[in-house]
Amino acid sequence: MRSAIIINLWLGIIFLSFSFRVSAQQDAQSSLYMFNPLAYNPAYAGSRGTIHFVLHHRSQWVGIQGAPHTQFFSFSMPLLKDKLGIGLNFQNDMIGVRLQQAIYADFAYNLKLNRQNHRLSFGISAGADIYQANFNGLIVDDPSDPNLGSGQLSAVPNFGFGLMYHGKRHFVGVSIPRLLPFTMGAPMAIGQQPVISRHYFLMGGYNLSFARVWEFKPSAILQISENAPFTFTLNPSFVWNKKVWMGMLYRFNESFGFNIGYYFLEKVHVVYAFDFPYNDLRYNDYGSHEILIGIDLGKRKRRPSDCFF
Repeated sequence: MRSAIIINLWLGIIFLSFSFRVSAQQDAQSSLYMFNPLAYNPAYAGSRGTIHFVLHHRSQWVGIQGAPHTQFFSFSMPLLKDKLGIGLNFQNDMIGVRLQQAIYADFAYNLKLNRQNHRLSFGISAGADIYQANFNGLIVDDPSDPNLGSGQLSAVPNFGFGLMYHGKRHFVGVSIPRLLPFTMGAPMAIGQQPVISRHYFLMGGYNLSFARVWEFKPSAILQISENAPFTFTLNPSFVWNKKVWMGMLYRFNESFGFNIGYYFLEKVHVVYAFDFPYNDLRYNDYGSHEILIGIDLGKRKRRPSDCFF
């Protein structure tokens, strides 16, 4: 009886914590995260084994005024026989009157663990986040409010850290893309809620070949924030003949969708994703759309692990 009371008490505390610690979307969301891991984990830099570029656009909740629109760009390449990797990633994320831009340089060190070429990668990133808020386009009751002004602009340096363990058919990584929380306008005071909180990511994927020309590639990403309940996304996907990609998506307590793609001569891949909310937003928008282009340049020294997407 006592243990049951304690369990119920803890469940109540957890429920209340999740109920009162809810915040809006902060980090840019993506349904094609598995094609651009560098945006979340610097340890991925160079792991593909080629000079690799990613161009990526997402329009979220189409039809809702002020909904997020995000562009991603990333570059990575291996060095010193794949022992090191370097990368660069850029994000441009607009929500309403708020524009957030980020540019980070990434560095990774790969430690070979066994003869099966399993590797443990350590990654760090350094860069800056630029936050802008333009209040001129807002409709307000008191346009003369001095707190509005013409907007806000802040540029803040930050750092990130990540680990990734990967082999031929699997990868799993943990990361903190931004170690320092941030509040616009002034250093963060005690008890003040940050504009950007620290986010923790756990990402993984696996590759299972069957029937000679088919591959099953499930992947998942779990996100935990200090000011919101955790969320996760599942992507069970299939690849036919290493050319055609077909996948599904489920995002916890939010949306479901699909993605399709095609590989051109192992040098270029193009992927499209659509997801539609099943929460209250389903009555107000036309879903979210993403398009991603990945490009490999240079002579491939080795085939990238089949676990990567």
